[in-house]
Amino acid sequence: MTYETPVATPPAPVVAPTAPARKDGGVMSRRRGVVATVIVALLALAWLFPLLWALINSFREYDYTQANGYLSFGGWTTSNYEQAWQQGNFGVHMRNSLLITVPAVALTLFLSSMVAFVLARFSYRFNLAMLGVFLAANLLPPQALLIPVFRMFREVPLPTFMSDSGLLLNSFWALILVNTAFQLGFCTFVLSNYMKTLPHEIYESAELDGASVWRQYWQLTMPLVRPALAALATLQVTWVYNEFFWATVLIQQGDKLPVTSALNNLRGQFFTDTNLVAAGSIIVALPVLVVFFALQKQFVSGLTLGSTKG
Repeated sequence: MTYETPVATPPAPVVAPTAPARKDGGVMSRRRGVVATVIVALLALAWLFPLLWALINSFREYDYTQANGYLSFGGWTTSNYEQAWQQGNFGVHMRNSLLITVPAVALTLFLSSMVAFVLARFSYRFNLAMLGVFLAANLLPPQALLIPVFRMFREVPLPTFMSDSGLLLNSFWALILVNTAFQLGFCTFVLSNYMKTLPHEIYESAELDGASVWRQYWQLTMPLVRPALAALATLQVTWVYNEFFWATVLIQQGDKLPVTSALNNLRGQFFTDTNLVAAGSIIVALPVLVVFFALQKQFVSGLTLGSTKG
């Protein structure tokens, strides 16, 4: 009696699962990818065109552009930057912007992180109401609060070492406080939503180890929300540094104005050298660009981290 040896059949090849294709040709076909790239490139060019045009004209002589037009090329010079720096007194005004922006951003992030920690960590009856109160400052236009804020700051006294005028008006503290007040709601809203994504188990473990509420905030929460703080710091530096309305209202001495207000010094009484103003605008924009590119990685990670959590 004979037995036939069974022939081993090769295993079926494993096919990697593929995403189901859509009826319209997939998520992004080659043709659509090309069209989308062209559209995005055109939008980016339209967005950057004013900045690039100002950069080009800042290196051109005003007389040459008046004689040949702004569409011509030539008359290159670097004297516009030297004249703008001296005429606009940018050294003093850059220092003023630094003294206003750094304390305002630091104070805003510190206070908003404390409020956001309470709103995200503890639940009580007036939780949402408190968040709404902080967001209310962002719903009112600054022009509606112009007269009340001006009169209030005019009546608040300060020591002479904090303000040479003896009042909150016409001092750096006025711009620091008003920028902090108007930016506090937005930062609290962003940080509270970010802190809510943190696992509650880490706080339970911290409580079992005897960590106080302050230690949970400072040593546990703050390191975890560092990407969000970096993203908000980039936005806040841009907004506070470029703020123009409150600076012209609350500061009445020319030597205390921030750098954005110093651009008025480049305008003449009868005509304006647009190439000189372009050079001054580039000088004003450089610190913000440096901060953005320095914190670009943290800015992008702070905006995208937690976006895929369900």
